[in-house]
Amino acid sequence: MIRRVPAESFMDLSKRVPVIDVRSPGEYLRGHIPGAVNIPLFSDVQRAVVGAVYTHQGRAEAAAKALELVAPDLEGKLKKALGYTAKGEILLYCWRGGMRSESMAWMFSLAGLKPCVLEGGYKAFRNMALTSLSEKRKYIVLGGLTGSGKTKILNHFSSSGHQVVDLEGLACHKGSAFGSLGMPGQPTTEHFANTLFSQLSLMESDIPVWVEDESRNIGTVFLPDPFFCQIHEAPVIALMMPVEVRLPRLIEEYTSFPKERIIASLERITKRLGGDNTRKAVEAVSCNDFATAIRIVLEYYDRTYRYGLSQRREGQVTVVETDTDSVEINAVRIIEAASSLV
Repeated sequence: MIRRVPAESFMDLSKRVPVIDVRSPGEYLRGHIPGAVNIPLFSDVQRAVVGAVYTHQGRAEAAAKALELVAPDLEGKLKKALGYTAKGEILLYCWRGGMRSESMAWMFSLAGLKPCVLEGGYKAFRNMALTSLSEKRKYIVLGGLTGSGKTKILNHFSSSGHQVVDLEGLACHKGSAFGSLGMPGQPTTEHFANTLFSQLSLMESDIPVWVEDESRNIGTVFLPDPFFCQIHEAPVIALMMPVEVRLPRLIEEYTSFPKERIIASLERITKRLGGDNTRKAVEAVSCNDFATAIRIVLEYYDRTYRYGLSQRREGQVTVVETDTDSVEINAVRIIEAASSLV
């Protein structure tokens, strides 16, 4: 008899027991339980074939076709599973906790493993994750002008024991037109929500969570609506820093990338910068005058961000003025400002 557990118990077990996603590689890439490894029962093509047989010929014929397709590689799947578990315990899930996870669990149990299947499958996990992201939490939003070192400050908070979620880190994007530079490929919106839920589930619900001020999307990733609404209404600590103080950080951060990639990013925001400003910025980059290009871009981003702050409700934004780029000094000033919110 294969043991089946609900999503909450499954996630508790996953803290110490390896998790195997037996869905197809395409399903796994769209979104999976964070930390799970993919040992698919079917490839994407095989899944489509079995599905077609089921639709046109019935369950028995589909089961026979499935056995025909997967039989040659069952040994390989078992060896992979054995490589992930030291004590024989293993957690499995498919889309709805049906045939695929039960079939793999049966095979693994024959080899002496102790499999446990997620009741309701990945669908049950997703429902739990989205429900959790809808629940009210205490958030404090760290805002500020582009180049203020907000991510470094949040990292400093995290190392100092504060609860922090790095949304841009989860999204693999820095949030601006230049945000993809130096970053790995972005996850899907679905998987971003999964990792966001996974991080928040480890945090104390009665202690504020720090997040960076973001728009509804970070690159191609969209924040879950209920979560976005909460951080949009949360108190904001906005770090305001002169351009001269921000320039060295931005020059250091972006001049390491190929000029053609920086120019391509500039050209993507031509409508927002204006044709003349874009041309001047491109010419500046071509001549290694990065300071001029950055000043042109900051004029647009600063104006846009200040306008966004002005649209927040009265009393929502606390401004922290600073004339230093020191992460430690600015972190102290921000924490002092946040103390009045508690």
